[in-house]
Amino acid sequence: MSLGFLGIQFGWALQMSNTSAIYEYLGADPEEIPLLWLAAPASGLIVQPLVGYFSDRTWNRFGRRHPYVLVGAIVSSITLIAMPHVSSLWMAAGLLWVMDTAINASMEPMRATVVDSTEPTNQQARGFAIQSVCIGTGAILAAAAPWLLDRLFALLSIAPQEDGIPLTIRWAYYLGAAVFLSTVVWTLITTQERPPRIKPDDRDEPFELIPLLQAMPATMRDLGLVQFFTWLGIFCFFINFSPAIAHHFFSIHESSDLYRQGIQWAGLCFAAYNGVCLLFSLLLPRITQCLGCRTTHVLSLIAGGVGLLSLGLMPGAGWVLVPMVGFGIAWASTLSMPYAMLSPVLPQGDRGVYIGLFNAFITIPQIVAALGLGWAIEVIFNGDQLMAVMFGGLSLLVAAGLAARIRLETSD
Repeated sequence: MSLGFLGIQFGWALQMSNTSAIYEYLGADPEEIPLLWLAAPASGLIVQPLVGYFSDRTWNRFGRRHPYVLVGAIVSSITLIAMPHVSSLWMAAGLLWVMDTAINASMEPMRATVVDSTEPTNQQARGFAIQSVCIGTGAILAAAAPWLLDRLFALLSIAPQEDGIPLTIRWAYYLGAAVFLSTVVWTLITTQERPPRIKPDDRDEPFELIPLLQAMPATMRDLGLVQFFTWLGIFCFFINFSPAIAHHFFSIHESSDLYRQGIQWAGLCFAAYNGVCLLFSLLLPRITQCLGCRTTHVLSLIAGGVGLLSLGLMPGAGWVLVPMVGFGIAWASTLSMPYAMLSPVLPQGDRGVYIGLFNAFITIPQIVAALGLGWAIEVIFNGDQLMAVMFGGLSLLVAAGLAARIRLETSD
């Protein structure tokens, strides 16, 4: 059931670790990059609740969530192949919009499938932890792909293509498309969905946002505020980390070979924190049995916040791997613990739409960062993208404080 997450995360991690670099290859300034990312969270804010709503009310011979997952996977794979061939910033931003919409269309129904197919006990926490393992594996492979391909091309005496988007990134995207589609199709073929307890024909009321928000469980409200600051910090990391590391430790010039090496090193750092995520995810079921989901999440967010704040103290690029340990722990917890705390309180017939609405708490902070972070980088951080990443660490610590106050409930 969770293997498809490996492919989805492969594509998503390629997007997160390379899109900012692609923007810079196409001539974007550092303060312009956050705004160019606006399309991705804006699409998620609209798509996720709608896909959740309609998948709650779907049941046919193809399943309930599976049709949405498959269409999203096909479109995502096509855009992954097209992305490294863009020739202008507007093309890259537009394609990112389509790609992120399609990834959301695949990811959120798959999350809802885990809730549909497991019991609201430790089984759901275990299910989301296994999901995190697959996500971590996919992200490791995606983050390391450009570096590995660079070594392979060197052995084959293939030029890395210095002008424009490097050949290694292009082939990494081709590989991502193949892994994305193949793992999702494998999951859809080898797993079956449970029929919904409430027939779709009995749930033909129109989509109404206000009643859904009014009926939102208290646990979901508390988690929403935690998610806001968590993902504000994570988004600051994702969109700034690769160019920040390349500029701070390697070269200020995007056209230099050192800058390309810096982007590859940042990719290996992505692989490192996802490796930590994978290992920590294996331990999460036992940890949550001892500490509970809430305490586990608080401590994990603290580890991530301290890790990102410590980046400014690192004397060289190799030392950047140390903060990645803390961020990897926070990332593993973020991928699983909020959903493990949320799933027991969701109404049976509206799980998909509520998970979609819950993910608005992920996309809204990304929109805030996209609109305001460019100004902050230029005016407050004086063009230093590493400071923007460290600001993300401060946001994770705020999220940890709020997580300690989450009210835990059970569904009626």
